[in-house]
Amino acid sequence: MEIGISTFVETTPDVKTGEVKSHAERIREVVEEIILADEVGLDVFGVGEHHREDFAASNPAIILAAAAPQTKRIRLTSAVTVLSSADPVRVFQDFATLDGISNGRAEIMAGRGSFIESFPLFGYDLKDYDELFHEKLELLLQICKSEKVTWKGKFRPAIENRGIYPRPVQQPLPVWIGSGGNTQSVIRAGILGLPLVLAIIGGSPVQFAPLVKLYERAALQAGHDPSKLPVASHSHGFVAETTEEAAEKYFAPTQQVMNKLGKERGWGHYDRASYDAARSFDGALYVGDAQTVADKIIHLRKQVGITRFMLHVPVGSMPHADVMKSIELLGTEVAPRVREDISKWEKEKES
Repeated sequence: MEIGISTFVETTPDVKTGEVKSHAERIREVVEEIILADEVGLDVFGVGEHHREDFAASNPAIILAAAAPQTKRIRLTSAVTVLSSADPVRVFQDFATLDGISNGRAEIMAGRGSFIESFPLFGYDLKDYDELFHEKLELLLQICKSEKVTWKGKFRPAIENRGIYPRPVQQPLPVWIGSGGNTQSVIRAGILGLPLVLAIIGGSPVQFAPLVKLYERAALQAGHDPSKLPVASHSHGFVAETTEEAAEKYFAPTQQVMNKLGKERGWGHYDRASYDAARSFDGALYVGDAQTVADKIIHLRKQVGITRFMLHVPVGSMPHADVMKSIELLGTEVAPRVREDISKWEKEKES
């Protein structure tokens, strides 16, 4: 069971002071967060790509590369790379470079993207949303497999027996598929034999169990061994010394962002009752003290089949010290409890 962190490098206004950190300051803070995550024994750190004012990470590979020489073990991934509006050649080159700097710790989490700002920015039409992703994923996977590529598609100039460099340390460079729970994307990941990341940010996480089973069946039917394909969750949460402290500190910045996005997307109002319901044992928020969060992750592993858990913290801007403390507690207190319990559980299943 792998435990890690994901972030969108938010620069939303502080709910108490109204202060907005500069993109530069928040990026530097995230590099510190990655270094700490490595020091406390977490397995993975993911940075999401966005192209809007309230998120500072338009190029996750560069941020991850800044932390790579200062870390030793932690895996470094995008969360996600919006592949539909990117050039797969450059995506591969960026993460192959990161793989070299980190000596084999880079990963690509490829997704369609739930935010659409990159499409008009880079000259793509949203009506091609799905077709763009399918074509570009095909090219990316071909580059990962072969040093020299011959390829022709609809949305990018053809490539005629060209070498794509640098080559990564890992062969092949890991590519995960990020999904919000779309059935077709889950099936496609299984057919391709690619690791799957599910954004479990609402409802009951147990409701995702059928999707994991569907993914495993698709992989098996395509000739892949499902037991060798990891499944991850990207879930919102926050760890503090007490559950009451965690709940109070995390609510206001989370509410601010959820209601801002809700106005953009037509969601209902996010209030304290919704938040507290999501904090319950069966809810999608992993907010509480170390034991509370550990218990929920263990439940997710046993009931849904998740083998990598990524805590997305923060959702809205929070004091850097609080975020660092949450990362520290996740690594030093939550992760050991989860690993010990899951190890015993797996041994019992085998006996």
